[in-house]
Amino acid sequence: MRLAHFPVALFSMSLGLLGLTLVWQQARFVLGAPRFIGDGLLGLAASVFTLIVIGYGLKLIRHPDAVVAEMAHPIKISFFATFSASLILFGTALQTALPPLALPLWALGAATHLLFTIMIINRWMHHEQFEVTHINPAWFIPAVGNILVPIAGVNLGYPSVAWFFFSIGVVFWLVLLSIIFYRVFFHAPLPERLLPTLFILIAPPAAGFVAYVELIGGIDSFARVQVNIALFFTLLLLSQVRRFAALSFTLSFWAYSFPLAAMSVAMMRYHQLTDTPWTWQLSVVLSILTTLLIGWLVILTAKAAMHGRICLPDS
Repeated sequence: MRLAHFPVALFSMSLGLLGLTLVWQQARFVLGAPRFIGDGLLGLAASVFTLIVIGYGLKLIRHPDAVVAEMAHPIKISFFATFSASLILFGTALQTALPPLALPLWALGAATHLLFTIMIINRWMHHEQFEVTHINPAWFIPAVGNILVPIAGVNLGYPSVAWFFFSIGVVFWLVLLSIIFYRVFFHAPLPERLLPTLFILIAPPAAGFVAYVELIGGIDSFARVQVNIALFFTLLLLSQVRRFAALSFTLSFWAYSFPLAAMSVAMMRYHQLTDTPWTWQLSVVLSILTTLLIGWLVILTAKAAMHGRICLPDS
């Protein structure tokens, strides 16, 4: 029965580990980090992703009704896109580590993510049970996650495709950002188990900045707006660290991981493009913070798994 409760949100782990991989790949060029760290993290991410794919594949075969139930859930449905987003990031990371695999994985991830985007937006448009209190920053993942595609798409030789996905991501970022702040400001606070998803607010402008500077080959005013609003969201959420520290561990804690990784990569790219001292210093701080945080999440997740606190029915 535990397999029936194997959550699709576990793919957030591979997303976070791949984000950390990209941090250390970028740190190799900006901070002088050794290559083996990024390669080792990529191997770890691939192992975790493979195990999750096997687990969820078995769930799909043995408990298809449970998968359908997750597809119909107003919150869980968004996490299906963490699978395709992981494939996109594998393609991005493999440009450095194993170039021949980069294009097929990136293309598979982009196509799968587009299918998830269309399917999930269709659900949003023609729902019967969704309410405004169901929305949370995890809703960014399927629609705004398209913004990840251009990070590798330009270097892989598909700039027009990259612009297509970037356009989807940036428009839905602005639309969903307004709805989410309306929900947070004027309705009941997010449940405690969803509070970590507030960190997802950082990811769209941070990843969007990295994607945009790849698309235009430099930096302009819009790029600066993206990286600075990402930095503001980071400061805003870090100012609430006591609130987050009081929470009991759940898998939603992995929502901290990829956004901070994206912010770290964005700041390193910002430093490369502006060469200002404070951006280098902040890049170091963010990279260390992200690494320590994700290491802590790995330990907490391993402990929870050993004590049977994962793959349980919703309380």
